[in-house]
Amino acid sequence: MNVLVMGVGNLLLQDEGAGGKAVEEFARKYRVPPEVEILDGGTSGIELLQYIQGRDLLILVDVVRSGNPCGTLTRFEGQHVPALFRDKISPHQLGISDLLAVCQMTDAMPEKVVLFGIEPKSLDTGLTLSDEVAANIGRLADLVAEELRLFGVKVEPCS
Repeated sequence: MNVLVMGVGNLLLQDEGAGGKAVEEFARKYRVPPEVEILDGGTSGIELLQYIQGRDLLILVDVVRSGNPCGTLTRFEGQHVPALFRDKISPHQLGISDLLAVCQMTDAMPEKVVLFGIEPKSLDTGLTLSDEVAANIGRLADLVAEELRLFGVKVEPCS
């Protein structure tokens, strides 16, 4: 089993940094076996290909405009994930869209791809998350842990 949990987003644009903060919280709260890599992909794009190819499972965490109230958590799977990145709400998502397209064209797409999204309130310049998004970062980390367990990965809370 070969798994990547990756948060993406720009920490300088308030809620846009939620993906990175969520995987940081996940790493703080949970222990995972060595076959699970946790990565803050930041605003990188195609250069993340080396981390994604050959994976059995890719879990992405990012902001997603779903039309729900800010702070709402959503889960997408399979072909719905690349489609979501085609409707960009921030510049880094162009890079992720290209990355997933290359994965599809080169048969480097992981067997299973899941995206956990959180509805942003503000993408303005700033280093802090909105209260609505910040309040759900822990739950977002918990959803990643639940997904890994469903995939058969042993996930344990840190003491």
